[in-house]
Amino acid sequence: MDNISISATIVTYNDGKKALSAVKSIIENTKKYPLTLYVFDNGSSDETVSLINDNTSVKVFENGKNIGFGAAHNLVLKQEMGKYHFVINPDIFVSDDVLSDMVDFMEENKDVVMCMPKILNTDGTEQKLPKEKPTFKRLFLGRLSKSIRGEYIWQNKELSLPTEIDFCSGCFFCIRTDVFKKIGGFDKRFFMYLEDADLTQTAKSCGKVMILPQFSVIHEWDRASAKSIKYLFIHTVSCLKFLFKRRKPI
Repeated sequence: MDNISISATIVTYNDGKKALSAVKSIIENTKKYPLTLYVFDNGSSDETVSLINDNTSVKVFENGKNIGFGAAHNLVLKQEMGKYHFVINPDIFVSDDVLSDMVDFMEENKDVVMCMPKILNTDGTEQKLPKEKPTFKRLFLGRLSKSIRGEYIWQNKELSLPTEIDFCSGCFFCIRTDVFKKIGGFDKRFFMYLEDADLTQTAKSCGKVMILPQFSVIHEWDRASAKSIKYLFIHTVSCLKFLFKRRKPI
């Protein structure tokens, strides 16, 4: 395992203080394997770029405009990448060497191509995120029915062992770089939302996708689509794109 290296990307958009905290926590805690961390800024109008440039040695790439979540993360494909690559939200905080721990797991389990840790709220409770493949019922009726939503996010399941999932959250995951390159990264037609579910479905053609509940990170989740008509519209469009792309052939 001596020659293993890690790369990671964070895409920022007007979230300077959170992004700086995320960058620092990742750099300070990733110790076992060498890490190359890239920050791609989607045209922030706040102090994001200057904050990160002034307080870290991370290279920041300025896109000049908001090109979307997946498209911005895909820019790393033109850069030097490690054997394993992490996609990380700017509102993530890590307190231990979770990146190396996840890499060790994947080194020991060659059939796993993509994985995520347990995601925690800032109060330490588990953040229940989707784990089943999105369907019309889960995406739309789940907003109206607690039982449907509960099925989608495994509300009543307490996981203690690595478990296969159909939806790996884009807030924090690890993917084998050769697989990420093979499938061409994210489908950039998804501006925001469901690009992670789509990537998961494609990655599953190459191997297993798992949640590793023995590892965890903190996610300061904003849930923009639940608070903003604009983001709700973007979310709805992405849901329809996913369902159309992943529809079963007649």
